[in-house]
Amino acid sequence: MSLIQETDYGTPRSKSEEMVTLTIDGVELSVPAGTSIMRAAMEMGTEIPKLCASDMLESFGSCRLCLVEIEGKAGTPASCTTEVAPGMVVHTQTDRLKRLRKGVMELYISEHPLDCLTCSANGDCELQDQAGAVGLRDVRYGYDGKKHPNSGVDESNPYFTYEPSKCIVCSRCVRACEEVQGTFALTIAGRGFDSRVSASMEEPFMDSECVSCGACVQACPTATLNEKSVIEIGTPEHSVVTTCAYCGVGCAFKAEMRGEEVVRMLPYKDGKANRGHSCVKGRFAWGYASHKDRITKPMIREKVTDPWQECSWEEAIQFAANKFKGIQEKYGKGAVGGITSSRCTNEETYLVQKLVRAAFGNNNVDTCARVCHSPTGYGLKTTFGTSAGTQDFDSVEYSDVVMVIGANPTDGHPVFASRMKKRLREGAKLIVADPRKIDLVESPHVKADQHLQLKPGTNVALLTSMAHVVVTEGLVNESFVRERCDWEDFQEWASFVAEDRNSPENMEQYTGVPAETVRGAARLYATGGNAAIYYGLGVTEHSQGSTTVMAIANLAMATGNIGREGVGVNPLRGQNNVQGSCDMGSFPHELPGYRHVSNDHVRELFEELWGKPIDKEPGLRIPNMMDAAIEGSFKGMYIQGEDILQSDPDTKHMVAGLSSMECVVVQDLFLIETANYAHVFLPGSTFLEKNGTFTNAERRIQPVRKVMAPKNGYEDWEITQMLANAMDYPMNYSHPSEIMDEIAALTPTFANVSFDKLDKEGSIQWPCNDKAPEGTPVMHIDEFVRGRGKFVITEYVPTDEKSGPRFPLLLTTGRILTQYNVGAQTRRTANSEWHEEDVLEIHPHDAEQRGVRDQDWVKLQSRSGATTLRAKISERMAPGVVYTTFHHPKTQANVVTTEYSDWATNCPEYKVTAVQVMPSNGPSEWQEEYEEFTRKSRRIAETPEVVAAE
Repeated sequence: MSLIQETDYGTPRSKSEEMVTLTIDGVELSVPAGTSIMRAAMEMGTEIPKLCASDMLESFGSCRLCLVEIEGKAGTPASCTTEVAPGMVVHTQTDRLKRLRKGVMELYISEHPLDCLTCSANGDCELQDQAGAVGLRDVRYGYDGKKHPNSGVDESNPYFTYEPSKCIVCSRCVRACEEVQGTFALTIAGRGFDSRVSASMEEPFMDSECVSCGACVQACPTATLNEKSVIEIGTPEHSVVTTCAYCGVGCAFKAEMRGEEVVRMLPYKDGKANRGHSCVKGRFAWGYASHKDRITKPMIREKVTDPWQECSWEEAIQFAANKFKGIQEKYGKGAVGGITSSRCTNEETYLVQKLVRAAFGNNNVDTCARVCHSPTGYGLKTTFGTSAGTQDFDSVEYSDVVMVIGANPTDGHPVFASRMKKRLREGAKLIVADPRKIDLVESPHVKADQHLQLKPGTNVALLTSMAHVVVTEGLVNESFVRERCDWEDFQEWASFVAEDRNSPENMEQYTGVPAETVRGAARLYATGGNAAIYYGLGVTEHSQGSTTVMAIANLAMATGNIGREGVGVNPLRGQNNVQGSCDMGSFPHELPGYRHVSNDHVRELFEELWGKPIDKEPGLRIPNMMDAAIEGSFKGMYIQGEDILQSDPDTKHMVAGLSSMECVVVQDLFLIETANYAHVFLPGSTFLEKNGTFTNAERRIQPVRKVMAPKNGYEDWEITQMLANAMDYPMNYSHPSEIMDEIAALTPTFANVSFDKLDKEGSIQWPCNDKAPEGTPVMHIDEFVRGRGKFVITEYVPTDEKSGPRFPLLLTTGRILTQYNVGAQTRRTANSEWHEEDVLEIHPHDAEQRGVRDQDWVKLQSRSGATTLRAKISERMAPGVVYTTFHHPKTQANVVTTEYSDWATNCPEYKVTAVQVMPSNGPSEWQEEYEEFTRKSRRIAETPEVVAAE
């Protein structure tokens, strides 16, 4: 009997190929060397009693329940900490072990409160389960819960309670916080009977360093830490595995249910992206699905100043279709377009771009993915041949050097950040390139070896100067370059970066990073072993975003850090389906699979299946649509699941464009900011109410499974289908699996993907085709997709957006852990208790010069506009740089961002805006006007009489 070890209680996954044969309870079996006896027993179907052991944690051996007997050895060792040995004979159930286990459990129960029958964890408590497993029916010592300190219940956290009197001091929560999450927020305080779990310095959980990831709650074997939803609703009675709808990590969850009510979202241990971990958003912030603000009935109106009128689905769909048809008859077929969402499924996104191309008859389709990561697609396709990251998340476990540039994983991608921090604690080196001192620069047990605190907008200068060091100091992996890359391109690039003008000493005037620091980082990256680069929007959202991505690719190729585990170029996608929305052809110039619309052969494939001609000319991007709307030639837009008014740059330009249109159709969960300018509102469905797939940042296609009926009556793909049919273009899908079959038939990288395969495998990383039938965790192993890797000259061109006497500071933007994107979902959960408003981080020196104190109202002014928000004085910022988030519409942060964008993809330059900061008395005139307009725009007429009266 040969068993393959996946996860061992008490030890990481074994990498040993050596097999050990032993006997457990008379059964001979073989397991990898390093496997614990507990895991080996579980593999053969025998579960040894335990309390302190967990398959998410390292071995501990404190509870003394998992004792076993080994022939030839004295004593009764703990099975979770004892490794198998050749010829070992183990007994897991003897009279001696029964007595010992029952005695241990008696001691636990005797010190526990006498409330097992009324406990809020009844039926969901390992202590109760294990008491039954060892046959305990009575306690000789009586019950004395008074021995435990009864300091009441800590209910400060909005999602879970802490009741120390029920704690058995197994330390599982403390170990989960350290080993899985890496926050080190919990400890054991006190001694003897006074021992108890403590958050930080014996603070309430809400005031502590706890990030509410839920790892401690999941690890707790009693009701010491218990979810409030479980207390209120009761224990779940069934579960469905699905995929989180927040960031691009793509965590798998078990939606645990009672009927159609979600009790809790439990991170799925077989989820290959998250390996059983979660963050506060995915774990707890799902309550928006039933929030009172949610719109579940369609609404229409003739003018945006009119109140909304509820109507039937048929009336709303026909109203929208007639408007679009009328616009096209009057202004031409190019006068309408659509916007797909990176929060919707692959299947829904695919249908929107199909609707635009086949029913509207043009290529006017765009997506928020272009607004964030289109330079990734352009840069990686140019250099490597494919528009996606190179690795799976497991790869970081093999990295020796990690470089994080323009990303803040602990806030934006926290579950992956926890895995990264674990590898860093094991000894990997860290380089951080960021204008802010993000958490990774210095956090508990993790400290960056190099922090390159560059000025916003100088990424290309920094990376090219690092390449200068690699080339001039002989650190190039020449054998890799000669074998895998275009040698002539490399020589031209090497000559370019070797020029003195690209040296760290010369580039220091632009980047602000000391030359010796840059040299140290370059040497570490080139010589430190397996080196991986992870980047985010701080790379892409610049006027030279595409150039920066290519500079990253150049550096990876020059050092040979491509094509194996532990290395690679890895974009951290911001939203759950950014990768998927790109894959599905959401750009005006590309069909699904990143194939240009001008390619006659590709168009013919789609035309044959769709039965409609496809325009070979690229369509309009969002800013072009707005320009055309203001000019009068673009009059209608279908927007599925995207709040362009809050998320896109230069808000006043967006308002002008939307105001100029005759029909704006918004399909969403809430009356978002863009809906203020809509004529039709089609209520959307949440990820809990639909079937489909998301594709995460590692190219992993994962199932999204319906756990409840849509509150609006339809899944989002069905709504798009109804609109297409009303536009006289027939769509007749009965299930999203049929849409995926069509995607697979038309998209080479998805050729072998199907819902049946996903149900069997759990997830698949594209490309998945005949060459890679099981998917592709690591790309470019033997050769690049394009053949030979292409080096590209990366000339540093300073942005036109510069600070000066009028606007002396540079604003950069980002995200925070507890909120997500425009906040439409997370603001409607208890996550807002952590982050109630956007604030402006400003260095103490800059604040002092302006007479600004912490929490003061300040005016943030650029040449585009002004807003007001509260100041947060922080040494995270370098002097001359300020920072804010864009999660709250009250702030309207994009009022100040400009029209500048990436030269290749039109990706907005959110990360560099010249601003001035000054004291203020409160909201700006623009904010007050906008708030009043929003209030009027969101009126819903309850009856025809009310409409008439108004």
